[in-house]
Amino acid sequence: MDNQDILERIKELVAEEHSLREGSAPAGTGAPNVLRLQQVEEQLDQCWDLLRQRRAKKDYGENPDEAEVRPVSEVEGYQS
Repeated sequence: MDNQDILERIKELVAEEHSLREGSAPAGTGAPNVLRLQQVEEQLDQCWDLLRQRRAKKDYGENPDEAEVRPVSEVEGYQS
């Protein structure tokens, strides 16, 4: 997966997130949408983290393909 693939995935997830927040997602309403929204947010965080890792590796002369998706528990634990 290269940077462009990651950016496309982010775009897809953002569109789904907006759809879920607007209540127009096909899955209906209620708890399933809340759960799916949480999953989408976590996947977005993982994608952004992977993209940052790849860019940092490239900036420091390392192979960006060595970047790996980190677990949700790790990515969600970051402090801003």
